[in-house]
Amino acid sequence: MVEEVSTDTGARPAEKDFKRDTNYIETRITADGRDGYPVEADRYRLVVARACPWANRTVIVRRLLGLEDAISMGMCGPTHDDRSWSFDLDPGGVDPVLKIPRLQDAFLARFPDYDRGITVPAIVDVGTGQVVTNDFPQMTLDFSTEWTEFHRDGAPDLYPTALRSEIDEVNDVVFRDVNNGVYRCGFAGSQEAYDKAYDRLFARLDELTDRLAKQRYLVGDSITEADVRLFTTLIRFDAVYHNHFKANRNKLTEMPVLWNYTRDLFQTPGFGDTIDFPQIKEHYYVVHTNLNPSRIVPKGPDLSDLFGEHGREALGGKPFGAGTPPPPPPASEAVPAANGANYSPR
Repeated sequence: MVEEVSTDTGARPAEKDFKRDTNYIETRITADGRDGYPVEADRYRLVVARACPWANRTVIVRRLLGLEDAISMGMCGPTHDDRSWSFDLDPGGVDPVLKIPRLQDAFLARFPDYDRGITVPAIVDVGTGQVVTNDFPQMTLDFSTEWTEFHRDGAPDLYPTALRSEIDEVNDVVFRDVNNGVYRCGFAGSQEAYDKAYDRLFARLDELTDRLAKQRYLVGDSITEADVRLFTTLIRFDAVYHNHFKANRNKLTEMPVLWNYTRDLFQTPGFGDTIDFPQIKEHYYVVHTNLNPSRIVPKGPDLSDLFGEHGREALGGKPFGAGTPPPPPPASEAVPAANGANYSPR
């Protein structure tokens, strides 16, 4: 399940661990167009929701690589119903480019009998109105490796050839125990399943703490795909996962290495400027009615210290390697200041 509408809201069988549906549409957009969808500027629309950590990855990578002018972006609201994510943030509740009210419409345009979860992120072929892919792990890698013709000057290499095997290895364990691990805690159907997920999550966070105590970034001496994937979980940890998903051994702010690592990335252009805390909290606390029947959204926590000193520069490394920071996001895509970098519930 990638913030999909068909599984997160229902009760879990008591005897089972949380199982994520990873059967995505594997069609790829490539430079050679081998799946029938060649890389082409202005042809595709990336559909995301700021609330979703998996979609957040694509927003960050698109920003860092400077693909805004090549791939447009549609924004769903923070909540959804049993049918689909919807474009309720747009005038009239209709995406201004795709001319549809629900992301489901793009899935059904290509697969009339589509019966799986409607997930973000998804890429839609604007001309046909049909979904191309919702395979989020491959999507960001293809942004890095297939869309190079449209990378901005100074774009960082987020998936360097020499480091790919190590990045893939780190991504695998981070996905299993952290990205998906918080969900395995939150949606455990039994005490035994919860205990197992909890222990795996914090054991992995402890291992990551040891690793990041000695180096500024997860792999190599600059930001890579691995950092993007870990960041989108860590930045949601205190606001959602600690309480809502019962991942409560420690808050992130009580784990100094990981907190400073997160602050370092949050303060890096392309990361913190994609984060909307009110939308993040609204999604989890309103949609997951089996975990929060009242749909009351907590007012806290105060995360204004995200701009505090982190001291990570002492470990060396350069955020963008030989590249440069991305420019500010387009005005139409900017997160309101009160919702993001300056967020405080006080």
